[in-house]
Amino acid sequence: MRKLTDYVEMAATEYLQETGKDELDSRWIAEFIQDCGVQDDYPKQDLVDFYALVQKALTINIERAEKLARLQLDKSSCSAKR
Repeated sequence: MRKLTDYVEMAATEYLQETGKDELDSRWIAEFIQDCGVQDDYPKQDLVDFYALVQKALTINIERAEKLARLQLDKSSCSAKR
């Protein structure tokens, strides 16, 4: 049995890779819970609560990616000035 946090991270990563969107789709997450075993491992897990956890993880992942992209741009612009 996987940890709930593993499912949350897996859902956030998979959603971002599949859609590229930062706003989680409720139908997508409902399918994920059903198809990926979350319901089997956590039968009392509330869909709304799981949605909120995945949305938060998705937002954090996007913010990290944006920050990394900014750092890369800063590095390349500093290198170009030299």
